[in-house]
Amino acid sequence: MAEEGYRETVVQGKKVQWDPEQLRKIQEHPCFSEKACHGFGRCHVAVAPKCNIQCNYCIRDFDCVNESRPGVTAKVLDSGEAIDLVRGVVEKYNYIKVVGIAGPGEPLANEETFETLRKLHEEFPNVIKCISTNGLLLPEKIDLLQKYDVGNVTVTLNAIDPEIGAKIYQFIEWKGKRYTGVEGAKILLENQLKGIEEAVKRKMVVKVNTVYIPGINDHHIVDIAKKVGEMGVYTFNVIPLIAQYKFADIAPPTPEMKKKMQDSCAPYVRQMRHCQRCRADAIGKLGHDITSCLNPGA
Repeated sequence: MAEEGYRETVVQGKKVQWDPEQLRKIQEHPCFSEKACHGFGRCHVAVAPKCNIQCNYCIRDFDCVNESRPGVTAKVLDSGEAIDLVRGVVEKYNYIKVVGIAGPGEPLANEETFETLRKLHEEFPNVIKCISTNGLLLPEKIDLLQKYDVGNVTVTLNAIDPEIGAKIYQFIEWKGKRYTGVEGAKILLENQLKGIEEAVKRKMVVKVNTVYIPGINDHHIVDIAKKVGEMGVYTFNVIPLIAQYKFADIAPPTPEMKKKMQDSCAPYVRQMRHCQRCRADAIGKLGHDITSCLNPGA
């Protein structure tokens, strides 16, 4: 029986208790609830240009207006501009319940992220705060995220085998050194798993994104789903590769291949099936951005 004030649900055959605040962070977050994506929106503030890893599928663009994909923004904001933007958005659009930092680089590798979170925590205590990260710095920064009431964390985890990870990551930058190959992939993986563990322990609602890369990690994605489901991750998002950079010649998975993969992963962890692969400056409901109606930084 659930404790008073808690709600008990069955997730992948296991009983899970959610407190009211956790439930709110699921039910009002369009990326964590397919139902929420029809009624609630998010405001991404692009305050994090630097990245500490290089993925073989990633090209970041800080002056991009004509693409809709992760890693791009029309403008990089400072924390003051970000708060001004949030202030205007939540005042005008009451369905915006989430403020997220998803790049265009790695949020946890940018001090502007934490200054923005601090200001958000002070001025907008009831707004759901959300971070997307590659996980390399997650164990190191988890206490700060908790301090600023970040309730939703997305970790991009593309392999739980460093041999496979070495094919996906060109390099990582860790504690002042650059690592490549299996060594770099192993350091990244250890931090990703530790970070996920710590986030779950702190009652953060965790989503894992896995980029589906045919010929590289396609045979391995179900193993990732099993692992993160066991760790208490709330939902799992299979993202088809966008063929660019060093993986420009790889044919992305078809919608049918994506669905088959999701169905194969579904016994182990809840599937997110409504992802729109948002920009780092996306604002509005999923698939219905209002960014063009605004003037960031004005």
